[in-house]
Amino acid sequence: MPEQLTYQGLLEASRRANWRVDDIIGGEKKLDFTKCFLPETFVRAGSLEFLASGERLLLNHIIVPFMSDQARDEPDDAPYRAPALRNLVREETKHRELFRRFLAEFDEGFGVECGFIGPAPDIVGAFLAHSDMGVTLAVLALEWMSQDHYVASVKDDRSLDPQFKSLLKHHWEEELQHARLDELLLKSMAAGSAPPEIDRAVDEFFAIGALLDAGLRGQAQLDLQAFQRAAGRTLAPAEQEAFLRGQHQALRWTFLGTTMRNANFLDVVECLGAAARERLEAAAGAFAIN
Repeated sequence: MPEQLTYQGLLEASRRANWRVDDIIGGEKKLDFTKCFLPETFVRAGSLEFLASGERLLLNHIIVPFMSDQARDEPDDAPYRAPALRNLVREETKHRELFRRFLAEFDEGFGVECGFIGPAPDIVGAFLAHSDMGVTLAVLALEWMSQDHYVASVKDDRSLDPQFKSLLKHHWEEELQHARLDELLLKSMAAGSAPPEIDRAVDEFFAIGALLDAGLRGQAQLDLQAFQRAAGRTLAPAEQEAFLRGQHQALRWTFLGTTMRNANFLDVVECLGAAARERLEAAAGAFAIN
């Protein structure tokens, strides 16, 4: 019988998994730029035949962490709900500090500036302009995406840099509790919502996905610029086109397509009704890599 989720249980599990940023990064714990940081299933550098092996490693190192989340402390009958949400906020703040310090070390070691889409407040503002249920659905999808990516592609890949794998592992441990917490929140919202409200939330999920997709297209352009600076050469026009097409497709499959095929995410979406799950599964095919 599946374990029943409770705010108390999630709070206690999160406290058991607690770690400090200083335990993961700093001192002798350095990134190894001679190794890949991400698996090939994310980067898809192998399809760019015009890149030398060293240039494919450069492309692998152009990493853009994207994280945003929210939690609000509201009255509730469950006594552990508010503490669980407050703990989530503390952990997300810690995660941002972890990635901030990683980026500082990355910038120092990589030696070439990598552009990011943004500004971040504008992205977050557009994300949060939607209803609570639409935003919760999108956040839950991103959380399960990160869980699936670590287990399926990172955990057992011995070719990746151990230091960066450690960062992803510790983030994965706590993000699991966040996904389960947002599952409780989504189910609570769905229980008190009429079918038109649920349909609107799914529409908003796709609108947020379109926003992210546009950002990923822009990120591919920034990655091309960073790659050319790092490689010390300008790709031919046809190569630039292939680079942008391939990287955008790799990013959109990694962040969008795999999300809408994640079994755990789809199981939670059942609380919105079978039609909602069917819409998400059908849309995933549009992001598949041929």
